[in-house]
Amino acid sequence: MATARLTEPFSRRKSAGIEGEAHELARVLPRLALEARQVSAQVALGIHGRRRAGPGETFWQFRPFTSGEPADRIDWRRSARDDRLYVREREWESASTWWLWVDVSASMGYVSSLALAAKRDRAIVLGFAMADLLVRGGERVGLIGLSPPLSTRAIVPRLAEALLMHGDATGDLPEGPIPGPRDRVLLLSDFILPAEAFAERFHRLTSRGATGTCLMVRDPAETLFPFSGETEFEEAEHGERWRVGNAADMAQRYKERLAAHEAALRVTTTRRGWSFLTHGTDDTAADGLLRLAMLVENGASRAFGAR
Repeated sequence: MATARLTEPFSRRKSAGIEGEAHELARVLPRLALEARQVSAQVALGIHGRRRAGPGETFWQFRPFTSGEPADRIDWRRSARDDRLYVREREWESASTWWLWVDVSASMGYVSSLALAAKRDRAIVLGFAMADLLVRGGERVGLIGLSPPLSTRAIVPRLAEALLMHGDATGDLPEGPIPGPRDRVLLLSDFILPAEAFAERFHRLTSRGATGTCLMVRDPAETLFPFSGETEFEEAEHGERWRVGNAADMAQRYKERLAAHEAALRVTTTRRGWSFLTHGTDDTAADGLLRLAMLVENGASRAFGAR
């Protein structure tokens, strides 16, 4: 008899196991940051991915004074060191803040022999890599309910530290403060919960008008359902077991319900102006990040009127 078993839930691991996760995550962070930079070099993030002059507090650059500009814009201290007049430019600052939420509940620990990584691990990689891309594009990024929005080159270890401090947290959608109308949100999860419950929690999360993207992370076994013969399924959250005589007999019904579930979630999110994307853990993280970055670029362009 085959057993479709989940890996040991993250929230139930012993402290030594959690420390092992922390060390492993810390070990791969440099590679993750490098991978994110490589992908970011290939994908422009549109209006939010270009540093430029504008209203803000952060110094950007000095540039030569142009005839006809107001004289009060001249930086006299810098101009005194040269025979030219210079203007101090500040960097344009986006009015939006990006909030991430990465699901680390028990179901995200599932990994089959068809996958390259567990769903939880892939979600963390994609979420943190996207944060690295956004910060390099001038954005601020935070974890909902876990860390404030930051704009630092050390964003990946800062987010990792915040997530690891709360690694035993569970929940189908974040319960933290509701993002504001100019905020952008990225949710990474398998979204295994009733569509009605998802809609209720999603409407609360977006009640102030925040927009963003839902990334549904799936193991290929969850999509293909490659089970046959007598099979015992184990529920992730509570360890309940369900035995069937021939799993192949339920494959078609399972796939239909899965498709209907995804369609319901897609309708709920797109009605609020959100994007909905799926990613299989049999694909590489680089491919998933590229698709996500392109989707974010297009969404930012539409939201802020870029051409």
